[in-house]
Amino acid sequence: MTFNIRMFMAAFEKLDALIEEKKDFLTNLDAAIGDSDHGINMKRGTRRILEKMRDKDYEDCGELLRDVAMTFMSVVGGNVGPLYATFFMKVGQKLETAAEISTEELADAMLEGLAGIMSLGKSSVGDKTMVDVMDPAINAFKENASQGGEIAWNSAVAAAEKGMESTIPLMSNRGRSSALGERSIGHQDPGATSSYYLISSLRDAFLEEHSSID
Repeated sequence: MTFNIRMFMAAFEKLDALIEEKKDFLTNLDAAIGDSDHGINMKRGTRRILEKMRDKDYEDCGELLRDVAMTFMSVVGGNVGPLYATFFMKVGQKLETAAEISTEELADAMLEGLAGIMSLGKSSVGDKTMVDVMDPAINAFKENASQGGEIAWNSAVAAAEKGMESTIPLMSNRGRSSALGERSIGHQDPGATSSYYLISSLRDAFLEEHSSID
């Protein structure tokens, strides 16, 4: 069961709809420990991605993900824009001109993206960032890739949700929220939350495509 460019495009459409639904929630999360703009910034980014997708005919995953990366870099503010940009740029570089990829190939590409995030943000699991979602989710995806896409994606979403919830009792060690010290404890990280939405959207696009094929 492969992943293809149509699924990436469908995933960004799903992410845009989910961000629209959860925009105020993300903003409220960010109001507690950040600049109150995460929902607005993410919505600006996903909307612009959809506009780009409508304007171009993409032939491969790499080209699409490079455009996604540049959009996050130029449109999404705060620390999260460059982090998402780095993730998608690294994934796109790994996939290059592929239009259809195996679960194992996608797992390896996402691990490259994760490494990029951790290097740029100088963050690791436990720092109360998007890494608390992306690291367990992508590693679960990799560990289950040989069992097929459905199992791999479901394990990734389960790990992502657990990682998102794990940020609540943590004290922030990175980004602007780190200035709050112990006052950041008890709040769910907004970047981790939008990362969970991303993993969920990728999973849902995969399941929807393969359900229609079956």
